[in-house]
Order: sequence, then C-alpha cells, then structure tokens
Amino acid sequence: MTLRTRLLVGLGWLVSLLLLVLAANLRDPHLLPARSFALPVLLAAGAIGISIWLSVGRRWYCWLGSLLLLLAILLAGWNDYRFRDDKTLVLETRNADLQALGGHFIVGVGDPRTVEPLIRKGLVAGLFISARNVQGQSAEALRRQIGKWQALRRDAGLPPLIIAADQEGGIVSRLSPPLPKRPPLAALLATNPAPDALYAAAFDYGVAQGRELAELGVTLDFSPVVDLKPAQRARLDFHSAIALRAISPDPQVTTTVALAYVRGLEHSGVRATLKHFPGLGMVPEDTHHFSASLAATVGHLQDYDWRPFREIARQTDALIMLGHVKVTALDAVNPASFSAAVVQKIIREGWKHDGVLITDDLTMAAAYNQGLCHATVQALNAGVDLLLVSYDDEKIYPALACALRALEDGKLSTQRLQQSAQRLARTFAPPK
Repeated sequence: MTLRTRLLVGLGWLVSLLLLVLAANLRDPHLLPARSFALPVLLAAGAIGISIWLSVGRRWYCWLGSLLLLLAILLAGWNDYRFRDDKTLVLETRNADLQALGGHFIVGVGDPRTVEPLIRKGLVAGLFISARNVQGQSAEALRRQIGKWQALRRDAGLPPLIIAADQEGGIVSRLSPPLPKRPPLAALLATNPAPDALYAAAFDYGVAQGRELAELGVTLDFSPVVDLKPAQRARLDFHSAIALRAISPDPQVTTTVALAYVRGLEHSGVRATLKHFPGLGMVPEDTHHFSASLAATVGHLQDYDWRPFREIARQTDALIMLGHVKVTALDAVNPASFSAAVVQKIIREGWKHDGVLITDDLTMAAAYNQGLCHATVQALNAGVDLLLVSYDDEKIYPALACALRALEDGKLSTQRLQQSAQRLARTFAPPK
C-alpha cells in the first residue's frame, strides 16, 4: 500500500468513525439545531460512503470502512426508532399513573402545536416560555396564546398549567421584548446603599416585574439568582454568566435584596424561584456543557452559599431550583438536582423545608450526560417535585416513558411521589 493510499484509507476511516459517533449522539441536545435534517443527511452520507468503499476494491480495509458506516446507519435508525417508540407510548397510553407522573414535569415550548396533546391529556404540570416563544410577538399575542393553553386545560377538567418564565432582569430577560427590559437586581445596590432603602427598592422591583408577568398569564418566574457573586467570570463559563447575574458576594446583602424581591413578586401573584442550589459562585464549569463539582465543606456552604436559599425559603413560598453540581462532601456521583443525599439530608431533614423543589433543565450536559432516564428516576426518588425539560423539549417523551416504566417495575418510590404531589397541590392550588 502506497503512502497516498494509506492517507486516503486513514481519512476514510476517520470520516466513517465520525459518522458513527454522530449516529450515537444524533438526538443529543447539542445537535438540536440540526435535528430536522441530521438523520437523512447521515443516512445519505453513510450510503454514499459504503458505495465509495466498495467501489475502491474488496480489500480488508474497504470492508472495515463499509462496516463502520453500516453500523452508523443502523445506530442512527435505532436511536430514531427508540425516540418514536417512547413518544408513541406517552401519547397513546391512557392511565392515571402516566398522568400523575406528568404532573411532575415542566416542558419548554418548541412548536406550540406539539405541546397541545400534552396539555389536554394532563401529561405536564406546566410550560416554560422563553425567548423563542416571543420573537416578533406582542404582549397581547402571548397573552392570548397562554389563555388558549389554559382553556385546553379547563376543557379537559384539569388543574391550570404552571406558566413559567426566566425573567430575572439584566442579561436574562427572556420575555423582553415584549416586556420592558429591567436592569439586574445587583444594580439596586449602587443607588440604595442603606439596608431599608435597598429592601424597599427590591420589593418595588419585584412588584412591578410581577405585575408585568401576571398580566401575560405567567405564574412562576425562575428568579432570583441567589448564587454568591464571584469576582470574575470563569474561563469555562460560556452561558451561566453568574458573575453578571448574581446580586452580591455577601450572603446577607444577597438575602436582603432577594427576599424583598421575592415578596414583591408574590404580592403580584407570581411565584419566585431561588437558583441555583447548591450555588454556582465557586463553580468554574458551565453546567450547560460540562460536569461540575463543588468541593467546599458542608459547614462552609451552610454559613455562606446556602444562607440565602435557607433563609428566604423559610420566609416565603419560593421554589428552590436545584443545579447540576455535585456536592462532593455528600454525593460524589450525582448532581444536587437528583441526589437523595443532598435533597433529603440537607433540604428536607436539615432545613425542615417542605416547599417545592425543581431541577434545572435536564437537557443540560451536566445532567443529560449521566443519562436522562437515570436523572429522571433519581430526581423523583430523591423527593424533587418538578423536573424541567426546556431547551430540548422533545426529551419530555423519553423522560416520561422512562418514569412510567420505572413505576411499573417498582423502581420509583410511591411514597415520595405522593408527598411531592401534596406539595405541588398545596403550592399551586388555584385561588378560590
């Protein structure tokens, strides 16, 4: 074999291996923008590649290259079949167990038409509205759309949907426009140095923002950020940007501002969410893309990073959002979002907190790469009440299918599910 032939064969194998890796990850959330065309392109590329290999000759390296491409085609087809099978199972199953499990999920809205069956059948507790749902829309149009979704629930005799948004102010203002964009809560510190004035300003901010959200029909805001503010943005932080979103490095200042803000939101009829427990202030990795760990001692975390979460949760009805960060002192395997050690030992037993807990988006890499099914089952068994599936909303189908199979196989704690259902009913009961 000449050098040129070796180089061509090596390049062919590399391309074949890359297609095989792509086939294995075809439905990965990172590839969501290409999902509509990725499968036919891969199948076509695989078929063309096999024909090229066989046209070169019948030597062993040609057969090996062809085999790799054949495996890629079969793997891509299998993954697509599994997804469609899960989707069919979810949409065609009619039993109370699946509906009860659906009451623990909040799903993002990609195509508004695709969520309507989930709404009518009670297979989700709520919807997450983000920037992709408001582009080019007026506030009135969004209000009508939310009203239409709620009407579907009423017609089906089901409880109202939780309508969640990510409207913090500053760089995370997913509904702006059409809502006016507000500065981050941290901006209040510069103009209100006295504690009483700071509290009043944060309360007024929450009231005003809450009214805007409530007028749209939003009932839950994924705000405020109570992670302690790091000195600078970490090198591997591409999307979290906690240094730009957090209020202060001081837990007392953070608590003062966030508590007032939460009470302001509640005054306007909107639930708040404290995020992202166990705190991202000391975490250098971005959990959208990487696994992350927090190596601090529990004692240090209790005194600093966890103070705002603990104190505000004790005084309000705010939810706590669990981030995909491992607290290595308690659980070196599972992130807090689906760690029974963290949820039960710290929040439920240690803090005596019986409020609603919600995961961060389970399609973020730090959770998804551990297995969506694993994350789903572990979170429910840990006592987490709501599971968020937002960016890659199609993952609601494998998540629900997995939960149903786990329940049927006796792998889900019915006691934890019942306790969680009671917390959700108590927190989101419609006003009389």
